[in-house]
Amino acid sequence: MDPTNRGPEEYGHGNDRIAEDAVRRRQSREPLTPDFGLQTPQQSRTVQLITGDFLLTVNPVDGSEIEPCPPGMQPAAPVRRTAAERAERERATAPPVPPGPPGPRLPLLEREEERERLVRLLAQGRSVRLTGPAGSGRTALLNAVAADCADLAPDGVVRLSGHRRTANELLYGLFEAVHRSPLYRPGREELEALVRGIGAVVVLDDLELGGSALEELLDATPECAFLFGAGPEVAAPTADSNLEEVFLSGLGRAASIELLEHVVERTLTDEEANWAGDLWFESQGLPLRFVQAGALLRQRDQLRTDPEAFDGYEDGDQDDLPFGRPAPVDVPLPSLGEGAAPAALLGSRMTEAARQTLRFAVALGGEVPHQAHLPALVGDTHADAALGELFVCGLLSPAGPRYRLAAGVLAQLEASGYGEEADTFARNAAQHYAWWAGHPSVTPERAVAEADAVLAALTHLVPRGDHAGTASAAVLLARSAAPAFAAGMRWGAWEKALRIGQEAARIAGEVAEEAYFHHELGVLALCAGNLDRARAELEVSIGMRGALADKPGAVAGRRALALVTDRSGLPLPVAGRTPSGEEVPAARHEESLSPSGVPGPP
Repeated sequence: MDPTNRGPEEYGHGNDRIAEDAVRRRQSREPLTPDFGLQTPQQSRTVQLITGDFLLTVNPVDGSEIEPCPPGMQPAAPVRRTAAERAERERATAPPVPPGPPGPRLPLLEREEERERLVRLLAQGRSVRLTGPAGSGRTALLNAVAADCADLAPDGVVRLSGHRRTANELLYGLFEAVHRSPLYRPGREELEALVRGIGAVVVLDDLELGGSALEELLDATPECAFLFGAGPEVAAPTADSNLEEVFLSGLGRAASIELLEHVVERTLTDEEANWAGDLWFESQGLPLRFVQAGALLRQRDQLRTDPEAFDGYEDGDQDDLPFGRPAPVDVPLPSLGEGAAPAALLGSRMTEAARQTLRFAVALGGEVPHQAHLPALVGDTHADAALGELFVCGLLSPAGPRYRLAAGVLAQLEASGYGEEADTFARNAAQHYAWWAGHPSVTPERAVAEADAVLAALTHLVPRGDHAGTASAAVLLARSAAPAFAAGMRWGAWEKALRIGQEAARIAGEVAEEAYFHHELGVLALCAGNLDRARAELEVSIGMRGALADKPGAVAGRRALALVTDRSGLPLPVAGRTPSGEEVPAARHEESLSPSGVPGPP
């Protein structure tokens, strides 16, 4: 059983037993202590998959093995998913339902004109870029349009996240959403042929591509109609791009006040309405600000009846309260500044678990750990409920299968001191993820779903590698997570983890681990067809492993290098030397050896 995740069908309210088990395990190990980074995760699993015409064996111990796909192991042609399978996949990859009571259902106000125009353009097969500032309600509008377009295209509606994704990663994401091909990753030419035949409405939120990269994505998918959601800071499309532009502005004053009343589920008083009018002018009518302002008013309503409703809030003299019950008090409205930047005030009135979750999110650059990890990270068996607490207050927004801090929240929290211990929180997260990602019961799919948070922890640690043990913690996490990303076929994350791990190993002076990362980068470059890069990485790895007398690792490297040489058409290297002429120590009599866990050739 996965130690912290039981599967997408169990998102929501059923995590208490998992949380309790996780905390007991952590307590029995003295979790998140300084020596956690010295523990070696269990990495005994090997996974075989086919990429292009290669058979790739992901071996977490000595390094991945790559060879031409043997006869009889070629995969069957990818099969298109049925409508029911696409719907099931979309449910499985959606963000988890936050625990706790659901928030109010909010209407889509003043967006009918844009909604009708977007549906009309998509029905004509046109691609559209919906541009609006962060917090303008792009995601809510995209969700509504996606529901309207469910029957427009033969392959239905495909939902993708552009958050930190390249054009190549998005093409593979589109292929996986429409086709079933277990343990098979097509080569670039086959991928282009397959996505060229996909006819779908692709709703892609958080687009980060522009210019030629966006044109590459559109050219590769001529039968798809794209609806992109992007911020104004994203580079514009090329001048000759056949892409419609729709701009999204804030709500009008009346609609903003109506939205605020839906959030608080009551009519505003005259004083509150005047405050909301000033907030509308200050925030330019961004819907997110009124969702957060509604959370402030809900907290105010609770405080007016119970001044001790929130930790750390004290108001009034409690000595004369009858029967020990708090008396109603007059709580002033938040200031205009607090309404425009409410994260700190909202956080101060939340549970300690929610505030700790915010500190982890700040340390991870805005990425929020999955709710099933929160009990282990925070040390509270009910900490998974913090996600619902934050979501209802408008401090989180969905990003693919996970949540991130909503627009502007990260900067507000950093300004109020939530980032003061960011190094400690990032290292604790890295230590937890290193144990978790290396656990045999954690499937590659689950590791891939948490990739953004793992990479954020790595990114935070490596520039601070001069601190004692920090670089080693990054090495351990990269070593644990990279094989899982490779087996889960999220190769963009695989490459990022390898590059960060290689730099961390260099800083920490861990030569054996640095050699491993160079080897994996060489194998990855070979899979991508970048033979010069593959040769350079593998030669460095072979030299390091030869100096360390790591015979199985050196053999794996030379086999991969021989495949590079064969594909590039260069003459075979002299025995004991790389193709560039570099001498490889202890090179003789080792070719018959095979890496542990991977059978050698007959």
